[in-house]
Amino acid sequence: MSTDHPRFRAAAVQAAPEFLDLDAGIDKAVALIAEAAANGAKLVGFPETWLPGYPWFIWLDSPAWGLQFFPRYHDNSLVYGSPEADRLAAAAREHEITVVMGLSERQAGSLYIAQWIIGPDGETIARRRKLKPTHVERTVFGEGDGSDLSVYPTPLGRLGGLCCWEHLQPLSKYAMYAQDEQVHVAAWPSFSLYRGGAYALGPEVNTAASRIYAVEGQCFVLAPCATVSPEMVELLCTDDTKRALLRAGGGFAGIYAPDGQLLTEPLAEDAEGLVYADLDLGLISLAKAAADPAGHYARPDVTRLLLNKTPGDRVVAFTAPESEVGGVGRRGESGVYPEPAVPTRAPVEVAEVLS
Repeated sequence: MSTDHPRFRAAAVQAAPEFLDLDAGIDKAVALIAEAAANGAKLVGFPETWLPGYPWFIWLDSPAWGLQFFPRYHDNSLVYGSPEADRLAAAAREHEITVVMGLSERQAGSLYIAQWIIGPDGETIARRRKLKPTHVERTVFGEGDGSDLSVYPTPLGRLGGLCCWEHLQPLSKYAMYAQDEQVHVAAWPSFSLYRGGAYALGPEVNTAASRIYAVEGQCFVLAPCATVSPEMVELLCTDDTKRALLRAGGGFAGIYAPDGQLLTEPLAEDAEGLVYADLDLGLISLAKAAADPAGHYARPDVTRLLLNKTPGDRVVAFTAPESEVGGVGRRGESGVYPEPAVPTRAPVEVAEVLS
């Protein structure tokens, strides 16, 4: 293929977190970053909320029962700009590797399911939050917004990421495809919950979601996937009912090509390690020649997507002119903000919707 396109080795993590222990989790993450780089990888992706681990307790019993774990979970979630975060950035810089870390982000009193993209110089490329926590995740985590539903230019290509069941959200996926995403990190927490009783939560559906994302978006997909350790089961599964709901293992990490091909040899689902693949972004043009759903294969005259990139700030300070104090409506230069324009041609219209 053409040498005009980036070609590099990528790695996806399959490993259990150091559950509820941020310091130990950072130690393990730094070791995995070093291992990936030593094996030639220029990009490494980590599972969803790998720091400090996915909160499985929310699926096993009532919210009241799960609250016993919440203080530790909150306190061991990552704060950007903290010494722990600085250690991750330093590891990316030392090993000259791009890192996409899945984490529980703590900001003041709230938590968010997040992905932190760190460049090989240790600088932040992006920080994003899961748009809509899934089901009982909403008892722990807040929502993201459209400001970081984005794809970012890097020396490795146009890079983006989503978490878990964001890969079942057609409009969110389409927003990413339309930004010419080339390399995608699909972060998964482990497929170890309700095995045999809830097919949609199992490995068959969710590995298929990663593969379909690669085919639909004509991009390479790294799908890191955590495992549940026996120690996590012992801590969380305090009776036979809970032991029947959550089991050790559940790791199904892989890397997919733009044609859907699995490029990696699977690890055993209870094994820890890294899976590797050599990516040639020149292959993307072959896939897009057949079907580019955000380009030549789109019908924007029939279906379109409106993407609101406005940050979801909770507090916006402003001073209203005296003539509008006590008035009604949304303020703009003429007193009221206009309604967003309706897109007419493009399959995706980026709208800075004012609030």
